[in-house]
Formats: sequence, structure tokens, C-alpha cells
Amino acid sequence: MVDHNPFAKELARWGPGTGGPPPGLLVAQRYCRRLARRHYENFTVASFLLPPELRQPFCDVYAYCRWADDLADETGGPARAATLLDWWEGQLDACYRGEAAHPVFVALGETIRRFDLPREPLADLLVAFRRDQTTTRYESFDELLDYCRYSANPVGRLVLHLGHSYDPRRAEWSDAICTGLQLANFCQDVARDWDRGRIYLPAEDWRQAGYDELDFADRKCSGAFRRVMAYEVARAEDWLRRGWPLVGRVERELKLPVALFIRGGLAVLEAIRGRDYDVWTARPVVTRWKKFALLADCWRRLRRGELPTGE
Repeated sequence: MVDHNPFAKELARWGPGTGGPPPGLLVAQRYCRRLARRHYENFTVASFLLPPELRQPFCDVYAYCRWADDLADETGGPARAATLLDWWEGQLDACYRGEAAHPVFVALGETIRRFDLPREPLADLLVAFRRDQTTTRYESFDELLDYCRYSANPVGRLVLHLGHSYDPRRAEWSDAICTGLQLANFCQDVARDWDRGRIYLPAEDWRQAGYDELDFADRKCSGAFRRVMAYEVARAEDWLRRGWPLVGRVERELKLPVALFIRGGLAVLEAIRGRDYDVWTARPVVTRWKKFALLADCWRRLRRGELPTGE
């Protein structure tokens, strides 16, 4: 029998009230690496693009985000999710007090100490997960940007801290990249989000184009929908391109990953355009060969001392 909710086993083992002694650091780190391996794209970034000393820290941060995401969406509804997210934030606070018990926080605690990670971006991510329990529509782009401030931008800031590259100016470029990636994901996942009862495209945009919720329900790829998507895709591209200066301003070990994050986001947008904005009948994806070509191009340019471009 296929287990349609493997997270239920994790929650039963490590969720609230499960008790038991905390695992040792090596066991906890192995647990975080295993979580990362379950999600192929994330693990390739952590295992291949980064220097060895950053791979475990990235897995630890990823495991924190993965657990929070699953608590929000895989536990049986908004009320239950809200309670569990409060518990998760309590575990975060315990971690900063040196009292970690959950394997994710045992491993993350070591990363926090080693890189002096601030609590704020880790806590900000939980704001977005909580918001998903109560907010399923965004009237304006400004409202959506505020969501991205919590759902996406903290990840980039954590990456900067791990790469010893954080400062306010770099954080602005990182925020632009992360917002662009989040907007690209919203465009890519219109159908998936609708199936979860959510619309992340700003309502003011699709209403103005003559599209409505009945059209969402019918999964209608009309001319109006294509106009909306063309506009949102162009806007996501603009945000991604605003972040290009960061590639030249981070430490050497982050240049390739940052360049690939941008190029990957741009490739997703091109895949959407390649389907003439029909994200209803199939989810646009970047092929493995395209990913390899992007990697090779970025690596070659950086080796030559050039900054990769979005072309």
C-alpha cells in the first residue's frame, strides 16, 4: 500500500508529546541529510554546488523549512496546523536556549552556533506558513510582496549568513532574487495552488483581465488567462534580474549557487512561455538537460572571471 502521507510517521515519532532523549549530533545531522535527499532538486544544490563545509548546514536549514512546510500543509487542516506551527516555534526558542530535543533542532543548533545565525529569518518563515492557514487570496501585488517577505526572502538571508556574505545591500539583492523565485513558483504552480484552495496571483490583475474564480474552477486557459500570466511572468523576471549584482558581491563559494538560482528561475519562466502560458494542463518544468546546460554555462563563465548572465 502506498503511504500518501509519509510525514504522518515523522510526526508520530518526533512531534509534540513524543518524549524520549534527544538524539546525538551525528544522528541528528544524518536525519537532516536524509530529509534533503527525499527532495532531489534541493539535495543536488546542497551536495554538489556547495563546498563540503556548507553542505550539512544547508541540509539543516532545509530540514527546518521542510518540517515547517509539512506542519502547515500535511497535518489535517488550518486549526491543527496553527497549533503545530506554534509548537515548532517553541522548539526554535528552545534551540536558541540550548535545549534542543528534536533532531532538526539538534543539528540546526550546531549550525546556529557555528554561523551565528539570527533567529529572525527562521521565525519569519513561520509567519508565512501561518498566513497560509488563514489567507487564500491576495487582492493586490503589494499584499503578495508582503507575503514573499516572509515566505521567500528569509531563506536568501540565511544563505548569505552561511556564506559569510551578509550585509544590508547584499540582503536587498537577495530579497529581489528570492521574491522573483517565489513569483515564478506561483506562476508555475497555479493548478497545484488552486487544488489546495489558494490563488497567489493578485486578484486585481486577473479581475482586470476579465478572469474570475469560476474560470479558475474550470481551469480555463483563455486569452484573458494568458494575458494575466504573461504579465505575472514578466514581473517575476524583472525581480529576478534585479538580483544579478549579488553574484559579483558574494564570497566565491556562493557565486555559482546564486547564479544558478537566478538562471533556474528564468528557465522556469521560459518554460511557462514555451507552453503559451498554459499551466493548467501540465506543470511547466525545466528538463534535466537544460539544468545541466545552465550549470555548465555558469561554471564556465565564472571560471573565466565573467559574471553569468540571464541570456
